[in-house]
Amino acid sequence: MLKSSPLDGLRFAFGTLSVLPVRVHRWDREAARGGMLGAPVVGLVVGGCAAGLGLLLLLLGAGPLLAAVASVAVPAALTRGLHLDGLADTADGLGSGKPAEEALRIMKQSDIGPFGVLTLVLVLLAQVAALAQLYADSWVRGGTAAVTSAVVARLALTLAARTGVPAARPEGLGAAVAGVVPVPGALAVTATCTIVAAAWGTARGPYGAVRAAAAVLLSLATAELLLHRCTRRFGGVTGDVFGALAETAATAALVVLSLG
Repeated sequence: MLKSSPLDGLRFAFGTLSVLPVRVHRWDREAARGGMLGAPVVGLVVGGCAAGLGLLLLLLGAGPLLAAVASVAVPAALTRGLHLDGLADTADGLGSGKPAEEALRIMKQSDIGPFGVLTLVLVLLAQVAALAQLYADSWVRGGTAAVTSAVVARLALTLAARTGVPAARPEGLGAAVAGVVPVPGALAVTATCTIVAAAWGTARGPYGAVRAAAAVLLSLATAELLLHRCTRRFGGVTGDVFGALAETAATAALVVLSLG
């Protein structure tokens, strides 16, 4: 087998984590490893688009609430709503109280149950509320928060794909990427993203750096709690769980960044 190049990994990342027109040439585990290590790069692009639309609306005279709605809508559009769908399905599976096999069957159904609807509404409200507050404070805080939350959302996927985290099913995206990322690699990417976020936050002083780093680490900790719950409940991860982790991390990051 030919050795996978970094470009193969980026193609895998953009091809599986976004609707951007990127052709994936390799679907093997080595390409998946590179793709999951490069997942935050997808977040940087998605977050940049989200911030760009929000800032454009502010420039045209729109209020912070409309800018926030636009910034939340862009990641949903660029993922075909798959992360939000995964969040809803995971909420239904966890809330069902059924054994793992039946809960996984519930998650595969096309309809959304009451737990999923409630979770979607609350998460989207929290994201819009936090971003509206940030945009109202300054366009810089709003724009950087949109980018940071998108990067952290994909960084949570890098960590969830680390060695030792099993797949709940033998097929699907979860099985394709489960356990492909070496733990040292996942930690290195996490450290890099945290340092970059802190450096970016220094534009607003020392407290800004601390808040940015805290947003990354606390959002990842929140996602880890959900990951632990899902692996115990379902026996591993699925594509839906990955979507739920991304939305959970993004929401937690926005909430932390809106504080203070």
